[in-house]
Amino acid sequence: MQTPRTLLGPEDPKPVGLVDRGDASPFVLICDHAGNAVPKALAGLGLPQAELDRHIGIDIGILGVSERLAEQLGASLIFQRYSRLVVECNRRVTSPDSIALVSDGTIVPANADLSPDQRAQRLDEISAPYHRQIVAILDRRAEAGLPTILVSMHSFTPSLRARPFQRPWQIGLCYGNDKRFTVPVLAALGQEAGLVIGSNEPYSVDLVKDYSIPVHGEERGLPYVEFEIRQDLIGETAGQEEWAARLGRALSVAHRDFTVAS
Repeated sequence: MQTPRTLLGPEDPKPVGLVDRGDASPFVLICDHAGNAVPKALAGLGLPQAELDRHIGIDIGILGVSERLAEQLGASLIFQRYSRLVVECNRRVTSPDSIALVSDGTIVPANADLSPDQRAQRLDEISAPYHRQIVAILDRRAEAGLPTILVSMHSFTPSLRARPFQRPWQIGLCYGNDKRFTVPVLAALGQEAGLVIGSNEPYSVDLVKDYSIPVHGEERGLPYVEFEIRQDLIGETAGQEEWAARLGRALSVAHRDFTVAS
């Protein structure tokens, strides 16, 4: 069967969501797993909608938090509309799970036996435009001589089906080699009563396999913070508003302390 010339058709959404508020804020927000769209040509990846709606298909609740937080900060937000099961925008192309065959025990039928052309289509039409938009915003700020702090927004499931374990953290901060901005954010969140905070929990930044923070943060030398919020806390509007307000406070305090220390 011949591969169609393009994957995305006229009825498919554009891959990149952008709220460009200019460059007054020191923050730029990115959201790799904001949506769970699937190109019409891929017929839902051979999965029921319930699978696309759970954590393997989307970072539940994180777009609502990100939109509110970006508005509070007066910051730009770049987000991905397509499901991570179509192509994982936070993986390098060399990573075996950039197009997952199995995710948390679920087999993804449409991801089996892909040709090089089919893989390239997903990368070229979905992942690449997202990262080009991030680069465009960061380059614009760099050319203007503006300091930038990158904020990467994610959410995580309370427990995996494949490895059942109740994750106790309400929020985790993930980092690689550069902890310059993560440390003051951890300190600021530590002032919030009753929070269970993970440091490189439930994940850490993998500088070999991951893409967004290693490339847009570490390789550029930008200070950054990567948030992981537990999904049961932000599945509804009230939780999204609460966490956006909490992160807004923490980021403002951390930015003040970071600026003084620098």
